[in-house]
Amino acid sequence: MSTQSYSNPNSSVNNYGMNSTQNGGGAAGIAAPCQNGPGQTYPAMYPAPSYHSSLPAAYPTVSGHSASPAGKTPVSSTGYSGNYYQNSSGPSPCPAPPPRTHQYSTSNAPGQSFQQTAPYTMPAGYYRQTSSHPSQGQTQPQPQQLQPSLVPASSVNNLCAPLYPIVSYPSAPGSSQYGTLRSSQTAAEQLPVSTVMPPTQSSLQQYSQGIGTTPTPAHPGYGAPPLSQTATVNGQSNAVQQHYDQNLHNPMSHHYSAAPPSSQGPDKERPPSGTPGTSVHSSPRHHPGGDSSSTTTGSASPVPNSYESLEGGGYSDLAAPPTSVPAKQAPPFGYNYPTMHPGYQQNPAPRPDSSPSQGGYNPPGYQPYSQPFPSLSELSSVLGGLGGVPELEVESLRPVNLLQERNILPPKRTPPPEPNLSSDLRKVNCSPDTFRCTLTNIPQTQALLNKARLPLGLLLHPFRDLTQLPVITSNTIVRCRSCRTYINPFVSFLDQRRWKCNLCYRVNDVPDEFMYNPVTRSYGEPHKRPEVQNSTVEFIASSDYMLRPPQPAVYLFVLDVSHNAVESGYLNVFCQSFLDNLEKLPGDTRTRIGFVTFDSTVHFYNLQEGLSQPQMLVVSDIDDVFIPTHDNLLVNLKESKELVKDLLNALPGMFMHTRETQSALGPALQAAYKLMCPTGGRVSVFQTQLPTLGAGLLQSREDPNLRSSTKNVQHLGPATDFYKKLALECSGQQIGVDLFLLSSQYSDLASLACVSKYSAGSVFYYPSFHHVHNTAQSQKFQKDLQRYLTRKIGFEAVMRIRCTKGLSIHTFHGNFFVRSTDLLSLANVNPDSGFAVQMSIEESLADTSLACFQAALLYTSSKGKRRIRVHTLCLPVVSQLSEVFAGADIQAITCLLANMAIDRSISSSLSDARDALVNAVVDCLTAYRANGSNIQPSGLITPAALRLFPLYVLALLKQKALRTGTSTRLDERVFSMCELKSQPLYQIMRMVHPDLYRIDNMTEQAALHLNDSVIPQPPLLQLTAEKLTREGAFLMDCGSVMYLWLGKCCNETFIRDVLGYPNYASLPSNMTEIPELQTMYSERTRAFISWLLESRTFHPAFHVVKDDGSAKTSFFQHLVEDRTESAFSYYEFLLHVQQQMSK
Repeated sequence: MSTQSYSNPNSSVNNYGMNSTQNGGGAAGIAAPCQNGPGQTYPAMYPAPSYHSSLPAAYPTVSGHSASPAGKTPVSSTGYSGNYYQNSSGPSPCPAPPPRTHQYSTSNAPGQSFQQTAPYTMPAGYYRQTSSHPSQGQTQPQPQQLQPSLVPASSVNNLCAPLYPIVSYPSAPGSSQYGTLRSSQTAAEQLPVSTVMPPTQSSLQQYSQGIGTTPTPAHPGYGAPPLSQTATVNGQSNAVQQHYDQNLHNPMSHHYSAAPPSSQGPDKERPPSGTPGTSVHSSPRHHPGGDSSSTTTGSASPVPNSYESLEGGGYSDLAAPPTSVPAKQAPPFGYNYPTMHPGYQQNPAPRPDSSPSQGGYNPPGYQPYSQPFPSLSELSSVLGGLGGVPELEVESLRPVNLLQERNILPPKRTPPPEPNLSSDLRKVNCSPDTFRCTLTNIPQTQALLNKARLPLGLLLHPFRDLTQLPVITSNTIVRCRSCRTYINPFVSFLDQRRWKCNLCYRVNDVPDEFMYNPVTRSYGEPHKRPEVQNSTVEFIASSDYMLRPPQPAVYLFVLDVSHNAVESGYLNVFCQSFLDNLEKLPGDTRTRIGFVTFDSTVHFYNLQEGLSQPQMLVVSDIDDVFIPTHDNLLVNLKESKELVKDLLNALPGMFMHTRETQSALGPALQAAYKLMCPTGGRVSVFQTQLPTLGAGLLQSREDPNLRSSTKNVQHLGPATDFYKKLALECSGQQIGVDLFLLSSQYSDLASLACVSKYSAGSVFYYPSFHHVHNTAQSQKFQKDLQRYLTRKIGFEAVMRIRCTKGLSIHTFHGNFFVRSTDLLSLANVNPDSGFAVQMSIEESLADTSLACFQAALLYTSSKGKRRIRVHTLCLPVVSQLSEVFAGADIQAITCLLANMAIDRSISSSLSDARDALVNAVVDCLTAYRANGSNIQPSGLITPAALRLFPLYVLALLKQKALRTGTSTRLDERVFSMCELKSQPLYQIMRMVHPDLYRIDNMTEQAALHLNDSVIPQPPLLQLTAEKLTREGAFLMDCGSVMYLWLGKCCNETFIRDVLGYPNYASLPSNMTEIPELQTMYSERTRAFISWLLESRTFHPAFHVVKDDGSAKTSFFQHLVEDRTESAFSYYEFLLHVQQQMSK
């Protein structure tokens, strides 16, 4: 039987609510009853633990610290000195409302809203208010003050649970971003109530719901009529659609001319406050636990926000959470190894009648069981019928006995499951590379979802590089007047003048301008507009979507120049790479750039046009750091390019003989913040050691003797909230901070990473970096820098995710700052970051056959253009349990569980997170067994769609982030956690379950022929040493690293023709690349590796591993199916799962 969670009225899980902390957690002493800010702690959301020097003389020096004390005035209150915001009268991004305290309200009266005191209230100077744009509601009175108000949710079915706030955003004409009608209009036309629903269970998934639990009562409201099932969806049968990312050799960008202005635009609303961080939570009480980098919606932000008024609000109508039931305990997993199955010990002939499993086969040693599997007809009767189920779903439901079929890994990477939609809708649906759901068949009710024991969530890659993107220029961006959804391919046109929203079902008018189709130059066919023919589009936004003039691209580089940094050699690599890519830096003629270096003091560089050489300004007062001059530290790149080049050429030599060993990182970051405040932009920090001076100094917390401990790992959270507070301040000023850590010693990445997590930045880590002694890391750093410096970037961005009425989003994962219940603030957005969200079903979806999700990303391009990128995903709604299982996307499920497990390990403990992952498998397979078959054979039975679930979870348990018993440096563990929380799905899956190929015997059989190149396609191999041979060469692709393992008896022809050495013995032990040789083997091998690298943006480190070399330990640690001293083999793990299911 599955293990269920213990009852905990303070716990917080809403359908797999594993995340238990808020981005704002960390500081103590904040006692607001609904605090989601830095003082908050969070509940356990898993079962109980029992369950299972001198200055260089190269430049003239100006001693900045001897300046007048007036020079210490923070620059945050001064104007932009570079002709950027002079005479600007637009309002600042974040006008600050007064501090508030929590209270409940049963009316919609302004001033009785759900509020809290902001723990990190920004100085008023940070959010300067100006006099223009009266529509923002800053200088002119509005007809109605718009505040979120609270009404207690019904608790009839949850008497012991606390009341949860339902936040509603009333609107008024002319002032509301929703653009709804006046309050005197009919209920059917009013804005749906926006509610916030905290999770209430305490395991990785919703274990506390019994199989067959009754559905959660739906919250009344939503006067809009249900979606008509007979309405035609856009006349899609007439559409000819090309996916935007399929034509790789013909990138296309549509530009559509604007038409006369229309009154339809983004309406304005009071900027609601939000929650800091990368994880949003809506529980109106304290949660025990630590900090995490995911977010659960629902509380107020310490930083006020005006961007809410730009993109427009959403809604989510939630009901009260179901109650929990006590948990059953089980012994911890990882010990007491069972006896091996005979099939893993002997190798008789394979069964001639074995049936393949998605390309796999039954290997020798697996004997058939005497009891037969249920037939599909028998499955049909117990799973609710398979009538009308496509053939693909029938295959997905085929029972697989995991103890009998060992080779379940398909020979090639399987594409994501395709939703069961009509061909017309399938053509225009969003690419799974951008938008992916854990369930491609959405359950009709929460009860059905509970019955399946599978998590419901989305994985997004919203700003990824596209080869084809329709760009639309129009004065009218058509949006639903109620929920503010952008028009998309899945709306319904009732006639030429009216369309029905596919999320809230409101009927809207079609603006006159939208009647004209700029592609066909015809009038009267709004359903053929590009916005309605493409699920991913980008709008050129008007001034209505701006709070201030679009900022220029501003880049500030903060460089560690202490003795440790100079010794590592990173400065040479950085400066040379920067010089190589300086012309490719994204931006326009307004692009600004600056440099700050630091050791025990902070050094600025005057790069004013006209100087003969850069001028260094030194500030040694690190306890009260200030900007020595407000001009010429951030300079126009085009005007001062030669000075920038001079500085980059000179920097490595300037500090070559330094004896400074101290690191004042905190003061350097404070200086960077003050320097960037007037404009916003990107700060790139390069650090090589533990900060030892000034604000933010850290002490070593790692005990090397505990790296292999099987007990709980300590110090996964930050040691100080300095870096988080600084990040929140940066986010409020549209400053993103990226961290590059190049260190051979412990540097407390758990604390340092906060500066990037909460400012929507990125973290890069290069352990044991040295430009000579670790050439693989040096090469990776150089190639990563090339990508980092040249990739596209979005500034001052916000993102909101909307979903069909009845669905609600309750938790976010990634690097961002949450400004309101569903608005993510991204000071910088880059094409290599991914996000995840968890969802629940709050109302029955019986009235609709389709569920839709829309992500809208509003950002400023490096060219200073305000743009809105919109992605829309459509999925079918199903009422049968069999269809839910058939539509499971196991890779998306694994990635969502990984995010939840990271949160759990920080908020509670690593062992709890590991136990909860095992419970996820146990509960899911128990649910299938209980509801899937009357004739249950012995063994471990799973539907084919879920056959890789136990394997992926075992691989996740052996990841650096979550493993125990294997020596793991604390910084490496924390970095792995950061990657799992911020990478897109494809990158996470390569980390969790790498791809293994044999490449010494590749042929042209089944090869791809691309651009006159022949690319061999060797089959994927299981991650076990059993698949390795002494005669072979095996390539393992782990995403950020690649290993080429060579057996001792590897073919000498391969070694000579591919690696350029005569034999195995002559191979060096530190080979990090494959030479370009003019041989068939070499061309074939390099073509295959290049093909693998095509789909990724960052180049992996490459290691050639000899069977007798010391580096082979790293290679063998990725063979997740093999047993280690402290972890199960795959077969033992299956037996453990089976044992837990029988309890």
